[in-house]
Amino acid sequence: MKSMSRAWRLRLPKLAVLSGKAVCVILALHGFVEVRQRGSHAVMQKKTDTTTITVPVPIHAEIRIGTLLSIIRQSGVPHAEFER
Repeated sequence: MKSMSRAWRLRLPKLAVLSGKAVCVILALHGFVEVRQRGSHAVMQKKTDTTTITVPVPIHAEIRIGTLLSIIRQSGVPHAEFER
């Protein structure tokens, strides 16, 4: 099982090291709007016909990979938008 996950990681393209503002710009290009900011976190939202997608984004100089993966999963924006 361990070797399978390792092989999977080798096939995924590398994510770029992005700032919080850069992530907000990418999300804005996909229809998200910044609804509020408090402290070091901005909240981006996208309203569709049936639902509203809300994604918190930390406004840091570099966003950690795990946090970036969570933002990608929550937003539904293609993984390729965040690659190098």
